[in-house]
Amino acid sequence: MFAAIGHALMMSFAMFWEILWALILGFSLSAVVQAVVSKEEMSRLLPDDSPRTIAIASGLGAASSSCSYAAVALARSMFRKGANFTAAIAFQFASTNLVVELGILLAVLMGWQFTLAEFTGGPLMIVILVLLFKIFITPEIVEKARRQADKGLQGHMEGHAGMDMSLREGTIWQRMTSSKGRTAISHFFMMDWASTWLDIGGGLLIAGALAAWVPQSFWQAFFLHGHPFLAKLWGPVIGPLVAILSFVCSVGNVPLAAVLWNGGISFGGVIAFLFADLIILPILNIYRKYYGLKISLLLLALFYASMSLAALAVEYVFGLLRLIPEQRHVQIAEAAIRLNYTTILNIVFLVLAILLVIRFLRTGGPEMVKMMNAASVGKHDHGTHHHGHE
Repeated sequence: MFAAIGHALMMSFAMFWEILWALILGFSLSAVVQAVVSKEEMSRLLPDDSPRTIAIASGLGAASSSCSYAAVALARSMFRKGANFTAAIAFQFASTNLVVELGILLAVLMGWQFTLAEFTGGPLMIVILVLLFKIFITPEIVEKARRQADKGLQGHMEGHAGMDMSLREGTIWQRMTSSKGRTAISHFFMMDWASTWLDIGGGLLIAGALAAWVPQSFWQAFFLHGHPFLAKLWGPVIGPLVAILSFVCSVGNVPLAAVLWNGGISFGGVIAFLFADLIILPILNIYRKYYGLKISLLLLALFYASMSLAALAVEYVFGLLRLIPEQRHVQIAEAAIRLNYTTILNIVFLVLAILLVIRFLRTGGPEMVKMMNAASVGKHDHGTHHHGHE
């Protein structure tokens, strides 16, 4: 038993070492964007569900680059402050599925084809979701959702979603390089790590355990690997279900996606699995608190349908273009540190991370995180105040 556990832990460490530099790079770029893009006017920019507004919502979501919990909390906050419900949900999907760190991790661990599929299927999923909302989300449903949202029931990562430390003066370069800008970047960097480390760690542990313990024959049978046509249909259906039950969201899904791909899930199934970080069980419970049980179940059905349909479309389009990788064995590095390009990149970006952590510690960062956590666990919604908490 101890040998099996050790093997799983070594697999988890191998995947962690392989993606460490990419995680640091992704969170650093995300922190820079958040430091120069203000959330203050987001609600004003999303008054309806027109194509232009949905495009703006998607762009703002991609720029905000939130963890799944923070994205859900921020979408509700925007909805309560006057944003259109459909636009707020589009923002929520973009802020977890169209973000730079996810694309980098996919390219590093699985290949550029998966990154391209994510950024092709993500907008398509949002378009499908908007169309489904026009059919099934009536004004009466929106009003019920707003009344429930205005009760202010707490979900998770409320403080992270509410804080806005972005700068507004000067050019983008001046904001990035100023003393306040460097401080804001360090704070956003640490906030992103604080909000996602459990998901990343959980995803690596689950992926390591599955890679070490579950035989390939099981995965191949489960994903209908011996029946190519059925597998293409089955993958986008079962992918989100696996995500729901895995409890892992955000970038923590990427190592597990690699294991599923090695196991035989279809290309579209991988994409559907990655899309489904916003319907894992803990987040479904947050929807229940935010919008009510009936509406949360309706959202689950519409989200699931849009994810599966978009992933199925990606499967067939990429198949026609011959962009689906033929190699099914994602190479996971051995659980040992060797002098190669991965180790060199890890060292370089660890130095960057250390510099950001030092500035975070020297500029009141720990106190800010305490306030963020206090907002997340608070029992009442105190409205907006000088820290930007919801």
